[in-house]
Amino acid sequence: MLLVRPAGIEDLPALMRLAEASVPRLTNLPAHQERLAARLEQSTRALSAPIEAPGEECYTFVLEDRTPSTPEVVGTASLRACAGAREAYYTWRREMLIHASQQLDVRREVSILSLSHELSEASLLCAFSLDARYRGTPAERLLRRSRLLFAAQYPERFRTMMGVAMPGWLDDQLRSPFWESVGRRFFSRDFHEINELAGIHSKSFIAEVMPPFPLYEPLLSDGARSVIGSIHEAHHAAAADLRDEGFRDSRHIDLFDGGLLLEAPFDQLHCVRHGHWHPVRIDDAQSTAGQMPALVANQQAETFRCMMVPHALSATRQLLLSSAQAEQLGVEAGQAVLAVALAGDDREVPVC
Repeated sequence: MLLVRPAGIEDLPALMRLAEASVPRLTNLPAHQERLAARLEQSTRALSAPIEAPGEECYTFVLEDRTPSTPEVVGTASLRACAGAREAYYTWRREMLIHASQQLDVRREVSILSLSHELSEASLLCAFSLDARYRGTPAERLLRRSRLLFAAQYPERFRTMMGVAMPGWLDDQLRSPFWESVGRRFFSRDFHEINELAGIHSKSFIAEVMPPFPLYEPLLSDGARSVIGSIHEAHHAAAADLRDEGFRDSRHIDLFDGGLLLEAPFDQLHCVRHGHWHPVRIDDAQSTAGQMPALVANQQAETFRCMMVPHALSATRQLLLSSAQAEQLGVEAGQAVLAVALAGDDREVPVC
């Protein structure tokens, strides 16, 4: 039985393991014990605080497999309330310049990259890492989208725009052609070294060292131009799922590896538009076989729980749960849960 819940300091060893196993390594999930411990403590404080407007909060969740006698944390994902609450969130923004001369009868459209902190005002899905045994299974969709069910219940805690940065393309030696053509020119550091520094320390060095002037794409190397706005092959399925949720390709790319950033208005996300509240009916006898899967979450912030269960409704629109499912969600008969049905490949996959 798979369950998403808020992470606590007791999950630190599991988060360290997941951070070290991330492919590629994630800036927003550094394998650094002190940094991760601080994030877990921050998340716990944010969940218990009466938040009226988004600020520096970063909510961290874990996916727990409760099938074994000893539950095991097999994934983690975070949701940052405001990407630039503490310091500007920098990206490259792709733009088009027109160079024209009537005298020479020349008109050229030239792509440029401009340093931007436009997405500082967005909430950010980040720090997603899943144990290799669970990749490509419904567990991946559960962990990725459960954060959105949390946000749907507490919209005052988040911005009206959501964003997510997809890891960019790396070669067989885990080098970034984009970094080699752009970042190295200004930092004289390897991609993974600067990526680690950005995850552990302040990112103020970006504004201090990166050029304030636009970069003309035709002046970059062929390798760098070919990967602008790309997505690492290990994350293609994740991007497809996010697009299905309502995210769209933006004009922004990651500052370091050129990976694509996706964005979506919060109120246009599938989980927000199609989520419904249902009272719970506990029924161990009735079969739910063949029902479309749904994500279901309770309505407690500090003890948030989210599972994937069959979307089985009674004639009076009660959501049918087994006693085991209700216990895991921490709900009783008659209490309301937020449910959103999921279409697609998960329909034929057994759920909890």
